[in-house]
Amino acid sequence: MDQHKEENEKKKEYLRRYHAAELAEREIREEIDDLRMNKMFPALIQDGMPHGSSCMDLSEYAAQLDELLTELKDQMEQRIRIRREITQRIEAMRDETEKTVLRLRYIHWMKWERIAERMGYSWKQIHRIHGMALTNFKMT
Repeated sequence: MDQHKEENEKKKEYLRRYHAAELAEREIREEIDDLRMNKMFPALIQDGMPHGSSCMDLSEYAAQLDELLTELKDQMEQRIRIRREITQRIEAMRDETEKTVLRLRYIHWMKWERIAERMGYSWKQIHRIHGMALTNFKMT
């Protein structure tokens, strides 16, 4: 593989991180929601395990949940930073058409046919624009 293709593959991999971060955010958000529900209603936990009812047990349980929530929020912030960085790098590009192709492909996760239709170009033109966009995209 020549150097140009290899560099473009690295850029695609970098841009795909946006979608991966978005999916991870959704999973983390669901986990946070579940933990908040468990924190509000600890007696309703239906995991088949015995749970203590003393105040000390509940306060320790709540403290552990708070710690886990903090860790999950940190993970969420990491994913948000990844998405923000990718968005800012796309926005730093000069050509609006190239930016739009990268946004539709890597942020909105659209298929090539839909991008072509939405932008009013042929499938072949979209790929040509995408190639130019990758060439002009700066990862650093």
